[in-house]
Amino acid sequence: MASTIATLTKKANGTLEGIFATLRINAPIAIVPNETKTSEQAPDYRIIHRKSGFEIGAAWNRIARETGVEYISVKLEAPEIGVLYGNVAPAPGGDPDSKVILWNAPEPD
Repeated sequence: MASTIATLTKKANGTLEGIFATLRINAPIAIVPNETKTSEQAPDYRIIHRKSGFEIGAAWNRIARETGVEYISVKLEAPEIGVLYGNVAPAPGGDPDSKVILWNAPEPD
C-alpha cells in the first residue's frame, strides 16, 4: 500500500506547490522545473522548501515500462527524514491540477 507524503496543486507555470507531511514534518514545498538542466541524467525538477528556499530534493520525468504512461519520480532528502523516494500521482477526486506524492517504501531485507 502506498502512503501519501505530500499534497500538491499544479500552477499555470508548471510548478507544483503544496505540503510535504509525515508524522514529524509539515513543510511547504514547490517542485519547480530545472531551468539549468545540463545533461540527460540531471533532474527535470528541483524540490524547494518554500519558507527557507533550501533545495530538499529532485525529480525526474519517467515513462512506465509496462504501460508507457509518463510520471514524475521524486527523491527527497533531509537530515530529519534521510532519503525518501516517491512518485507524483493524481490526487483522489479527479481534479487534474491536484496531485499527491506517494512514498515508495523500501523493500524489506
